[in-house]
Amino acid sequence: MRTLARRARAEWGPLYLAVRGPLLRRRWRAVPMTVGAVGLTALLHVVHQRAWGFGLVEDVGAVRAEDPLWSALARTPLSLFVPALDLPVWGALAQILLVFGIAEICLGRSRTLVVAYAATLAGTLYARLGVRLGPGAPFGLPGSDAQVVDTGPSAAVVGLAVFLAWRHRAYVTGGAVIVAMVVEVLVKDNLAGKEHLAAIAAALVLCGVSEVRQGRSGVPPMRS
Repeated sequence: MRTLARRARAEWGPLYLAVRGPLLRRRWRAVPMTVGAVGLTALLHVVHQRAWGFGLVEDVGAVRAEDPLWSALARTPLSLFVPALDLPVWGALAQILLVFGIAEICLGRSRTLVVAYAATLAGTLYARLGVRLGPGAPFGLPGSDAQVVDTGPSAAVVGLAVFLAWRHRAYVTGGAVIVAMVVEVLVKDNLAGKEHLAAIAAALVLCGVSEVRQGRSGVPPMRS
């Protein structure tokens, strides 16, 4: 039991300490962007379910591989906050609240948005490339996937989770997220799962870039 507790402290202790102080001092004021993201996601979900709002949300925040590239790129930022209609919205809201909240405190708002957008964009661009390659090619996708809406908040959440795990040396947690996404693809071979893997790849690239920049600047990697 003591060994388990020691390992848990080594895995999550630095992350816990980084989050605990700001939350105790400022509470919800420590994560204004996250609160806004949760509110925007909930609002878009409600509007999306209405007959009068379905087309509006689709036009501004639903991204498909069949869309013209510039149209898809224009919609991608808002697509982060458009949850899938066929899944419980509380799951998306909980993921955003937890992962975006931790990221906002540990990484800052700008870096959180950069990582989230990069992860989502990676999934969006992968879908277009995969459909073009076709189902017979490695990493290819069937043509029917061109009409499937992108993952919404989940790709951003996965990318942020991996980046946070690397940043605070929670390697077991980061590895568990990656393994879970691989298993998702193996069990349920769909576009969403493969976009999650693309998001992870983008996050790992950002981890590498950050590591190189820290090495060049002479600043030791963050460990707390």
